[in-house]
Amino acid sequence: MTGTARPDPHVRSGAGAARLVPGVSRLVIGTSLSGTILLALGAFWLSFTALRDLAVLAGIPETQAWVWPLIVDGVILEATISVVALRNQAASARRFAWLLLSAGAGVSVAANITHAVVAADARVPALIAALVACIPPLVLLAMTHLTVELLRNADTTSERDADPAATEQTAVALVATPARTGRAPAAIERAPRTRTGSDTRARAVALAADGVSQRQIAAELGVHPTTIGRWLSVPDQPAEGEAR
Repeated sequence: MTGTARPDPHVRSGAGAARLVPGVSRLVIGTSLSGTILLALGAFWLSFTALRDLAVLAGIPETQAWVWPLIVDGVILEATISVVALRNQAASARRFAWLLLSAGAGVSVAANITHAVVAADARVPALIAALVACIPPLVLLAMTHLTVELLRNADTTSERDADPAATEQTAVALVATPARTGRAPAAIERAPRTRTGSDTRARAVALAADGVSQRQIAAELGVHPTTIGRWLSVPDQPAEGEAR
């Protein structure tokens, strides 16, 4: 069957293929990463000082109080590194990393709110103090998630830029479809029934045994009547594959 190759309408080749690969330019990624890192550092510092003060109020010596915010907010940082490192691994490992990240952020938010309620000025309502105090840990969590997404796009863009030939090859897809000419292909129309020489000879012998004339056998098998005569008169001779 003959066919024509046509491009897959859902796939583009050449320069259009690059637009199908998700990714962000390196300049945008670098600028965004710089901003998220600065915001994360600011949020971490505010949360660190609040948790350190809360540790002192809870009776931990000032010389050791700085360890408490490192433990709480350090879980957020370590879980973030794990999320990035495990993003291509098993789902169970990723879920555990996100669970640690969420738990660390939850403890940090609760501790910041507690510090605000305890240490806030009496003129400030407790609700307002709690809302202000919960912003730094939430920003830290949000910037962490945004950093992960930016790193994913950075990896995709790097792979695309490093191997443009592979992108070109994977983007071009040809789908073979039958030629639509309104009629059956000529190769099929002209295809005769073919048999091997031994099969044709055996068929001729069987028809002759049934009383069919040599002319009818020749017409049935598409060979000359004299060929049928030779096959029947010399049974042990190999059959001739062409009509005379």
